[in-house]
Amino acid sequence: MDYNSVSAFAQSYGLLYLFGVFLIVLAYALWPRNKEKFDKAAQIPLEED
Repeated sequence: MDYNSVSAFAQSYGLLYLFGVFLIVLAYALWPRNKEKFDKAAQIPLEED
């Protein structure tokens, strides 16, 4: 294995890996059960102590 083949492998499968991670994070953020938690977190800066 030379540098070019390792680089091509990392570029192609690295892209697939990061795309998979992106889809998981997107699904977590848009999951209906998490809506209340994110709504509460969005209101924290507006609360007065």
